[in-house]
Amino acid sequence: MIKIIPAIDLINGKCVRLTKGDYSTEKIYSENPVVIAKSYEDIGIKYLHVVDLEGAKSSKLVNAPTLKAITDAVEMDIDFGGGIKNDEAIQQAFDNGAAAVTVGSIAVKDPALTRKWIDKYGSEKIILGADIKDNKISINGWKNESNFELFDFVTDYFTAGIKKIISTDISCDGMLTGPNFQLYKELKDKFPSLEVIASGGISNIDDVRKLNDMGIDGVIIGKAIYENKIQLDELKEFLD
Repeated sequence: MIKIIPAIDLINGKCVRLTKGDYSTEKIYSENPVVIAKSYEDIGIKYLHVVDLEGAKSSKLVNAPTLKAITDAVEMDIDFGGGIKNDEAIQQAFDNGAAAVTVGSIAVKDPALTRKWIDKYGSEKIILGADIKDNKISINGWKNESNFELFDFVTDYFTAGIKKIISTDISCDGMLTGPNFQLYKELKDKFPSLEVIASGGISNIDDVRKLNDMGIDGVIIGKAIYENKIQLDELKEFLD
């Protein structure tokens, strides 16, 4: 059964969503991320994806106190991303309650450091963030495009021991027009033992059902919940 992973994206300690990663499209959905997290836990959701959008653009964590407030309030398995650029930042994320961290930009810029973290913390605690635009890995809060092709990038880290990947097609993110199903099919076909988590574009419960039927391991849902395109009760069919 596919894992249901709601997203909480943070700016100034508030729940926001962007469209295609464009910070000028910021829309605030809640002033209190803890209340949102609790609403997910209350219906039986066990996983949560928290992103420090300000941290993603900078060289340090900005919303660590909000992460701590969330992890203190719920018993969910929380992965955290955004601003994980050095040893201090990754340790800060774990110290503030993250069960795992998602590394994207640093995995492009400093593969040696990223591999060190995989060895130090274990592959269950390091998730590869592979966010793409025109099949190239995007970095720095999606502001810049790298020269890395998706499958070459994933192959390098799969060889290094990565077991989980979150991949977002930026062109779909926040659009509520459906995810890039072909992308996730190709990732799962090429790396069948890799835990593939789909992110971006989820528009309704049928998208989730299709990803589940495809054998995709997890799905991150953000705007579709906030915009009431998916009701929380609809997700119960995928919960234990």
